[in-house]
Amino acid sequence: MNIAVVGSGYVGLVSGTCFAEMGADVWCVDVDSHKIENLRKGILPIYEDGLQDLLDKNVADGRLHFTTSLKDCIDQVGIVFIAVGTPPGEDGSADVSHVMEVASEFGRHISKYTLLVMKSTVPVGTCFKVRDVVRRELEIRGEDIPFDIASNPEFLKEGVAIKDFMTPDRVVIGIENERAKALISSLYRPFLLNNYRVIFMDILSAEMTKYASNAMLATRISFMNELASLCELTGADVRLVRTGMAADSRIGSKFLYPGCGYGGSCFPKDVKALINTASAHGYRMKVISAVEEVNTEQKKTVFNKLKAAFGGNMSGRTVAVWGLSFKPCTDDMREAPSIVTVSMLLDSGVRVKVFDPVAMDTARSIFRNRVTYCRDIYDAASGADAVALVTEWKQFRIPDWKRLKNVMKGNILVDGRNIYNSCELEAAGIDYYCIGCSHDTIRKR
Repeated sequence: MNIAVVGSGYVGLVSGTCFAEMGADVWCVDVDSHKIENLRKGILPIYEDGLQDLLDKNVADGRLHFTTSLKDCIDQVGIVFIAVGTPPGEDGSADVSHVMEVASEFGRHISKYTLLVMKSTVPVGTCFKVRDVVRRELEIRGEDIPFDIASNPEFLKEGVAIKDFMTPDRVVIGIENERAKALISSLYRPFLLNNYRVIFMDILSAEMTKYASNAMLATRISFMNELASLCELTGADVRLVRTGMAADSRIGSKFLYPGCGYGGSCFPKDVKALINTASAHGYRMKVISAVEEVNTEQKKTVFNKLKAAFGGNMSGRTVAVWGLSFKPCTDDMREAPSIVTVSMLLDSGVRVKVFDPVAMDTARSIFRNRVTYCRDIYDAASGADAVALVTEWKQFRIPDWKRLKNVMKGNILVDGRNIYNSCELEAAGIDYYCIGCSHDTIRKR
């Protein structure tokens, strides 16, 4: 099976590499010549656990190739995946201009039956617009070359994307006819053989499934964060409340953790796009709109707790920020809560010292020389009045509290992910603040 994946960002590169690992011959296409040249040298544009080894292996085995033009490989492939970015516009709608550019190029260069598959996250109905673009290009050429379209949304979690792709919860495929179904089924045969769920449906439903899934997960997060705020006001402990809730099999524990807000390339963008899609159809998504509002406010919570701990006197303080990526095991800082935290601290006259295991280069492109970049968590905490944990990297989970207390100037720690034991910190002389449990309640326990 020969395929092309247009777009060599996070989704395209992971998908292309994993398809190659399953035995397909894959051409990864991207208009960024510098990115393609680096990929040919084995240099990744992103950090994703396990991706480097998998890419090197499949390049060496001759199944993974890189090019700047779809035209160079389209005659050799039976399936073309679109995996380009769809960033949010000013109104929150998904910008599908790059998708349409790929559709135009596809229509200009196909010479035989080819299946065009949408892997990018796009508003409901986009696949049909793509089909119209391809048809228009074929009409300009005066050709009547058969093709089909399909929707195959991705459900990859950054940090564990390889595992998600190779052992998926489900594969969703929106399809129009048996010919297209047979072709894409041949590509996904390894999943079928291993009894992973491959769910076929119509194209519109497949497009909606992606947005609906991310919106539901974002809703669970924002629900818990709003509940955490109420717990702080009433004296309840959201950590105990969560345990009681999660014991109900109808609710479960996943995505039920309170924290300092969600970020990344998917949830913020997809929530906005779903709201915009509803608005375009004359409908207001009341619950999803509230999810976005709660998350926007939640990203301020670490700063607000620091301000309260300092009695409102922020200027001249030094704060260490542990974790900058929007989640562990990635260098992605898109919409990360850390950006809000650091920016608010800087605007308040605070000196900020930062450390993240892999996102330091990304942080430099955002914060420039406005913060101090440190070697590790203790270097960041040295001389600090307070520490703020924003991203729950595993290596942050069991600090040497005595060492931490000795290097700090102050003794305040704000835990934006609720990963620490308040009793351990209290015993070490550290004043502990977390999400969803008031400071007074913590001190009484």
